[in-house]
Amino acid sequence: MDILVSVVIVNWNAGVQLRECVDSVLEHGRPLVAQVIVVDNGSTDGSEATVERLPYVTLIRTGANLGFGRACNLGAAHANSEFLLFLNPDARLFPDTLSKAIDYMQRPENAKVGICGVQLVDEDGKIARSCARFPSLKNLVAYATGLDRIVPTQGLFMSEWDHATTRQVDHVIGAFFLIRKSVFDLLHGFDETFFVYLEDLDLSYRAKELEWSSVYLADAQAFHAGGGTSNQVKARRLFYSLRSRILYAFKHFNVASASVVLVVTLLLEPVTRSALAVGRRSWTSLRETWAAYGMLFRWLPDWIFQGTTR
Repeated sequence: MDILVSVVIVNWNAGVQLRECVDSVLEHGRPLVAQVIVVDNGSTDGSEATVERLPYVTLIRTGANLGFGRACNLGAAHANSEFLLFLNPDARLFPDTLSKAIDYMQRPENAKVGICGVQLVDEDGKIARSCARFPSLKNLVAYATGLDRIVPTQGLFMSEWDHATTRQVDHVIGAFFLIRKSVFDLLHGFDETFFVYLEDLDLSYRAKELEWSSVYLADAQAFHAGGGTSNQVKARRLFYSLRSRILYAFKHFNVASASVVLVVTLLLEPVTRSALAVGRRSWTSLRETWAAYGMLFRWLPDWIFQGTTR
């Protein structure tokens, strides 16, 4: 008989968070979960060793950082389940997190819900504004120019909504990303073009094109610290985010719209980011911004002339 849920956790130097995450799955996910697959993306902090001998845990050492989407696909290839739960190592399950989510997905009236997210809270119990709209020329420009700070409804993230109610949304954050394995397989998993960032949103978009919906379930909660290991490499994190945005635009937009996103990202956004950093007197943020743009400008010729995406 197939396992109901396989949990896939991609680890990269998550420290104690990885063990806390896996412990929460083993404590609160059983018996729905009989398989926890940890894909270690070349960690150097020894965090993967803390879960290696735990029951029901399969550890896959890649030996290098393959990127988030590729590592998720590798983990999913080892899964034998009706559902896949992609869980960030800085997240933790509560006693009824998974049971409520699975119960919702198994109701007959929700047969066309392909993806489910839950309400994410931090140490202070604050609810994260974790859902997003599908990227468009309008909301990407609003985000790049900072207009979404003034008019949140024009932005990519649904920050104007309190996330207190269950509703269908374009996209739920990948920190807790429950998907039917049949849907994941139909979509051939995450697009590995994206090293990290927007691969989950791209998957949600492709699911929607095949008439599978995404639902944010406010009746179930999980813990999410936010930022996670990406806080260790802020400049590189910004570079990956900017690069993924450009790749997403040229994948899903027409050439004219994608070109506008490219110009705004390259020429306008560094100015607005720099001005914001100077206004806050955050010289660290200013350095990180220009370090990220240095990486982006070095990548551009390889992408334009050789098609390099990673």
